[in-house]
This record gives sequence, C-alpha cells and structure tokens, in this order.
Amino acid sequence: MLIILIVVAVLIVALLITCIKIVPQAETMVIERLGSYLCTWGNGLHVKLPFIDRVRAHISLKEQVADFPPQPVITKDNVTMSIDSVIFYKVMDPQLYCYGVENPIMAIENLTATTLRNILGDMDLDTTLVSRDTINTQMRAILDEATDAWGIKVNRVEVKNITPPRQIQEAMEKQMKAEREKREAVLLAEGQKQSAITIAEGNKQAQILSAEAEKQKAILYAEAEKQKAILEAQGEAEAIRNVQQATADGIRMIREAGADQAVLTLQSFEALKEVSRGQATKLIIPSDMQGIAGLAASLKEVVSEDSNPVPPAAQ
Repeated sequence: MLIILIVVAVLIVALLITCIKIVPQAETMVIERLGSYLCTWGNGLHVKLPFIDRVRAHISLKEQVADFPPQPVITKDNVTMSIDSVIFYKVMDPQLYCYGVENPIMAIENLTATTLRNILGDMDLDTTLVSRDTINTQMRAILDEATDAWGIKVNRVEVKNITPPRQIQEAMEKQMKAEREKREAVLLAEGQKQSAITIAEGNKQAQILSAEAEKQKAILYAEAEKQKAILEAQGEAEAIRNVQQATADGIRMIREAGADQAVLTLQSFEALKEVSRGQATKLIIPSDMQGIAGLAASLKEVVSEDSNPVPPAAQ
C-alpha cells in the first residue's frame, strides 16, 4: 500500500507540474477548455485544469519576417518578370490568429502573390523597375487591410528583386552601356570646352596684363620726360634769374660806389671788347655812345691790342 501511495503521489505531483505554465515576455498562450476557446494567457505564471484545459497555441507577439519565394508576374506590356518579396508582420490578436485562418503564413503568401499581380498588371516594364516604393506602399495597405480579420498587422512590405527575362536584361544592359558612353562623351566634351575656355581666359588675361604693363611703362616714361623738362626749364629759369640778379647787383654796386658817366662809358667799352672776341659777325651799337668817331677809335684800340699783345715784361 505504501508503494502504491508513493506512486500515486508522484503521479499527482507530475500532473500538477504539467498543469503549471510560465509564459515568457512578448509571448502568449491560447487556452481551450473542453475544445472551446477559454482565454489568452500573457506573460507570467498560470495553472490549467488537468484533462479539461489545454494549450491551443503558443504565439509570439514580436515582429516576424516572412520571406516568400519569387512569383511570376506579367506587366501591362506583356513582359513576364519574377518578383520576390519580404513581409514584416506582427500578431495583434492571438485568438483571431488561431481561429481566423487555417494557415496564416500560407494565406499571407498567396495574398501577396495575388496583390503583386494586380498592381504590376497596371504598370509597364519601365514603370515597374523604378516604382519599388509605390509597389511597397500599395501592397502594405492591401495586405494590412486583408489580414485584420486574422489578427495580424502588416508593418512593412519590401520587394527584394525584380528580375525581367534574359532578353530584356541584355537589352537593358546595352541601353545602360549606351547611356554611360553618351554621358562619358558629354563629360569629355564639356571638359574640353572648359579647358578651351580656361586657356582663352588665361591668354586674354595675359594680353590685358601685358597691355597694362606697356601702358604703365609709357605713362612712367612720359612722366619722367615731363619731370625732366620741368627741371630743365626750372634750371634755365634759375640761371636767368641768377644772371639777372648778378647784373642787378653789379649795377647797384656801381651806383652805390658813385660811378660817374666816364666809368659807365668805360664799362661799355669793356663789354664791347668782350663781344668783339666772339664769333658773331654783327654788333649792335648802343645809341647813347659818345659819337661814332669815338666808338671807331675805341674799336681800333681794341683791335690793336689784340693784334700786338704787350709782352709780359712790358706790362
């Protein structure tokens, strides 16, 4: 009996242990009682009744990713492409997730394929290749609305690859190569144009600087010549003023010394003597000389003295 009691106690403890459930964070458990939905357990410690309650599903509340295989899609211009997509979703209502649809992931995959065909059926090939964001936005809106009844919220839809047929790819590659060569030719021509403009600007600037230098040189030369002429004129004027000043000083000194008319006449003769020694062929005779005869005698004496110079001893 003791052994039987021990065995029963162990079975009871084991049964109780199986009835104790601990739900981790960001997870839930859907509980059924006698086959009907009872409740949804959140994180924490829970106990269910043995043989009556059971865990229907263990569901994660974290955002999940569903990567679907490529789907064949025909565009508006009858080009068949292969497109694969990724769905980011999160379970918002565990009860609807368990009882809303038999296989939620398969249902989302089929819905994604259908949505892709509907959206791309209204686009041609070129539009499809450049409209990833538009496709993603439309798919997310359609899938999110359709999966509300399943307790699922679609947060994001991403089209990973859009693969056109091989012939289309080769044509696109040739077109892209032609576009690159065209851009290269345009850039090369633009570079040559800019280089020519830069060289022309440089030559123009050099010519301007050269002309400016020549202009400055001419201006400085003219200024120098002008300054030279001014200085020469000032020198000549100063010399004339000095001569006139000396003459005036001489006359003033003679007058201050009380020179009479005879002395002035003698000074006039001395001046004529100096003039006669020059190379001039004409002489201007003052009108106030004391007679033509006296002037002639004076000149004869001057000529005689020049022709027969007195020896130094006699002097």
